[in-house]
Amino acid sequence: MIVQISSDAERDIAEAFWFYESQAVGLGSYFRDEIIADIESLVSHGGIHEQVAGYHRCLSRRFPFAIYYRVEDEIVTVAAVLDARRSPSWIRKRLDR
Repeated sequence: MIVQISSDAERDIAEAFWFYESQAVGLGSYFRDEIIADIESLVSHGGIHEQVAGYHRCLSRRFPFAIYYRVEDEIVTVAAVLDARRSPSWIRKRLDR
C-alpha cells in the first residue's frame, strides 16, 4: 500500500511537535519520529484498525495520539493525527471538517 499524509495531518503533527518540544528539548523530535513510524506501519497494516466516525483509528505506541485514516484502492490517506485525550465530540467535529 501507499501512504499519503494530508496537509491537515501534517499540521497536526507540527503542532504536537512544538508542544512536546516546549516541554523538553528533543522530545518533539522523538514524538515526530514515533508518529512517522506508526504511520509507516500502515503500509502493511492499513485497514485492520477499528473504525471511528468513518475513519480507521490507529493508536500510537508511545504517545496518547490517534492516527485517523481511510483506505481506498491500496492507498492509505492519513486525515488527522489527534490527541486521544481530547473529548470525543471535539474529535468528531475535527474529523467532520
